Amino acid sequence: MTAAPPASAIDAVEMLTSAMRYLAAADATQMSTEVQARCLAGLERADAVETAARASVLAAFTAAQGHCEDGDYSPRSWLIHRTRVTKGTAAGHIAWVRRARAHPRIRAALAAGEMTECYARTVCQWTDKLPGDCRGTADEILAGAAQRGMDLRDLAALAAEIQSRATPPPDPGDPDPAFEDRAVRLETTFGGAGVLSASLTPECTALVGTVLDALSAPQGAEDTRTHEQRYHDGLAEAMRRLVAAGLLPERAGQPVKAVAHISLADLMVLDGDSALQERWTERVRAQWAGHRAAASVAGSDGAAWLDGDAAEGFACDASITPVVFGEREPSGAR
Repeated sequence: MTAAPPASAIDAVEMLTSAMRYLAAADATQMSTEVQARCLAGLERADAVETAARASVLAAFTAAQGHCEDGDYSPRSWLIHRTRVTKGTAAGHIAWVRRARAHPRIRAALAAGEMTECYARTVCQWTDKLPGDCRGTADEILAGAAQRGMDLRDLAALAAEIQSRATPPPDPGDPDPAFEDRAVRLETTFGGAGVLSASLTPECTALVGTVLDALSAPQGAEDTRTHEQRYHDGLAEAMRRLVAAGLLPERAGQPVKAVAHISLADLMVLDGDSALQERWTERVRAQWAGHRAAASVAGSDGAAWLDGDAAEGFACDASITPVVFGEREPSGAR
């Protein structure tokens, strides 16, 4: 049975929302595995089509400066304030507007549901490195290969072959393109946690991989950490060793220091058992949690906000010199 086509763009959005609500409310445990598999595959196709549709509408909205009507200074600001998405999500939507414009064949593959969003984004990143007159042909080849079922590993090999044929041998006097594209982004998120993403040169990738592999080995059969968790812990250990080794260049004539905020409440609770003190500690800890959460949006001072076991471990580290200062109302509340 074929559903009637929507009568307008708003009608289409309402039909899409209704369909998604139906799936969200459905009892998936009552579906056969065949139906579950078809739903999962279909949702990925829908996500791809949604990406293409959003890029098209957002491009037109930007061209018409629709954001100005609501008093926002940019489409990114409008997305954050009016659609209630995070800065990272808004930036991702804006990035797809640029990709769709530069890669019409990839956008067409998305709109047809022939390529997933993550595959399309990766292919665009690869072909962006090609000369402009080769990009369209490369997109056509890679999109067709993805449609025929080629996985990402084989697509990467094909993209590398295309790049080797399309890009002339580098001039020894020119800067390395990979060096120019290098980037590391560290964003502070809720509770003082962070999101680290990067585009590394081959040399840097080899060095980072060597360090993380050396510091992330499983600690016996009782070590139940995942590979990603062990890599995280290896990175933290590498940073601790680097700071403690005294190998970092000085800043303003002083050795580099790792700064952590630990409230007096958390320092006192490490060696206290008073019921009144515990209630006060809970109140102050909540204030500091709000302060940390606000820093994840407005920006932090570059230090870590610690409590509990993390604060105890940091405060007891022999290589750290704690500085205790008073702050009456850390959250700024009255």
